[in-house]
Amino acid sequence: MRIGLFATCLGDTLFPDAVKATAILLTRLGHDVVFPPGQTCCGQMHINTGYQREPVPLVRNFAAGFGDASIEAVVMPSGSCAGSVRHQHRIVADRYGDAALRAGVDAVAAKTYELSELLVDVLGVTRVGAYFPHRVTYHPTCHSLRMLRVGDKPLRLLREVEGIDLVELPGADSCCGFGGTFALKNAET
Repeated sequence: MRIGLFATCLGDTLFPDAVKATAILLTRLGHDVVFPPGQTCCGQMHINTGYQREPVPLVRNFAAGFGDASIEAVVMPSGSCAGSVRHQHRIVADRYGDAALRAGVDAVAAKTYELSELLVDVLGVTRVGAYFPHRVTYHPTCHSLRMLRVGDKPLRLLREVEGIDLVELPGADSCCGFGGTFALKNAET
């Protein structure tokens, strides 16, 4: 499968190793990973903070960059960005775009996945050959839990990691209260 990898603006600047690991994993699983040039922010932070018109160029850029018909799926290691592409881009296109933008947004949204969704639902993989001999827990992001409804896919993947000591997190379905731009503006909190 030819998979377009979206780095996300935060992934690119704060967590580049997660983006690299995504590319390495998918390549190791036998897929052709492409990184469309010119990708930028998906516009989610603008939309979430009330700047509805400003992300139009970002939405247009995303739809153009990942709209290539040879790209069979678009993946990102971020539930928030996947949620924005699948839900918020349509809202922006309807309010401030045109018919061509709406068509491009719809085409890309239909093939966009958060990483665990792509692995489990599309590729049918839960065992990726990972080894991590440490004690961990998992707290789902609000967008992956509520907007995308990825369910237990991340946990299914974690349960297959060799050597892991996976501990259930009580109240994991509760918001941690630290998402979005609040986390960036108030990092010391």
